[in-house]
Amino acid sequence: MISQLGRYEVISELGQGAMGVVYKARDPLIDREVAIKTINLSLALEEREEYEARFYQEAKAAGRLSHPNIVTIYDVGRTGDIAYIAMEYLHGRELRDVLNENKILPVAQVLDVIIQVAQGLSYAHEHEIVHRDVKPSNVMVVRDGHVKITDFGIARMASAAVRTQTGMVLGSPKYMSPEQVLGKVTDQRSDIFSLGVMLYEMLTGQVPFIGENVNAIMYQTLNAIPAPPSNANPAVPEMLNYIVAKALAKDLDARYQNAGEMVNDLRACRESLPRATDGAQQAKRSALVTRATDGDEDKAVIALGLSSSFDSNEATMRLAAMTASKEEVEELSKTLRTERPSMAEINRAAPKAAQHLARHRAEQPGKGGGYLLLVLVAMIVLGLLSALIF
Repeated sequence: MISQLGRYEVISELGQGAMGVVYKARDPLIDREVAIKTINLSLALEEREEYEARFYQEAKAAGRLSHPNIVTIYDVGRTGDIAYIAMEYLHGRELRDVLNENKILPVAQVLDVIIQVAQGLSYAHEHEIVHRDVKPSNVMVVRDGHVKITDFGIARMASAAVRTQTGMVLGSPKYMSPEQVLGKVTDQRSDIFSLGVMLYEMLTGQVPFIGENVNAIMYQTLNAIPAPPSNANPAVPEMLNYIVAKALAKDLDARYQNAGEMVNDLRACRESLPRATDGAQQAKRSALVTRATDGDEDKAVIALGLSSSFDSNEATMRLAAMTASKEEVEELSKTLRTERPSMAEINRAAPKAAQHLARHRAEQPGKGGGYLLLVLVAMIVLGLLSALIF
């Protein structure tokens, strides 16, 4: 292993990148850890020129981007036959490794990751940069679930000097768009298709286009319509089926036209999901719960909420008995499977309800005085009505 690249002191080898070895290194000038991506330029002259040009294109493309969801490029250089790019060292894991361990992630977690990737892509597209190789191994999940896109090595910029030759296919077959498969010129919608493939895989545990070889995968990409993700994962809501289908549309005009549109739909879908009961939410709920002693009963009362004197089937029956006809009360009793209350029970409940409100009023000085008065007046009226009915 080499020990020095320019001014950078190589610490260890991190692995093989798309075009060369990736190292962990240290910048002695500011004592900062960096990741250094390299390519070996000891190739035939024509290949060397193409690879070196594409390598510097990556540095130029990614170096123009400053976004929380895109890896930051610090420096570019060359030592002998090795060209390198120094970028931020990310403490985290590739999304590919996460998926290998957990084939199917919770829907809310999937949406969180995909939204962040889409936000980064949207920013890149606004700067006329197409990634062209969106896949789990080019997404890093760092601390607190933050996500960063890496490896713009085969990105195409509108102003780039290096142009992809007609018919030349770049990318990873399982994640390529139909236009990439056909070797056509691509735009931001190609990245959206690849993101749709990644979203499908995260929801179902497998990519939508499967084949025994590259040609079979490409055929599927061009011709097959994958089943909705919810077929494999019942937790996937119908709205997310729609988002996946739109991202994977083979017709460019039917696909999301930009990543921002997809972000908006993904956020709306996330907002529609049931709120998960995690530790933090439980702790928050616990902070709103006080213990109230009522005689020999010890009940949990939610602050600012309704006590059991108001919010129960029995309370509903009491209200019905005081306001509805006998026939309606009997029907409701059958529906709720609750016996019709007696006048004694109604009279006992009314003071209890007033006591709970009075206690809440005492605990919340300056709040709810008008509300308490209205409730007491309402209960007097209801008492008069009950006397007329019975």
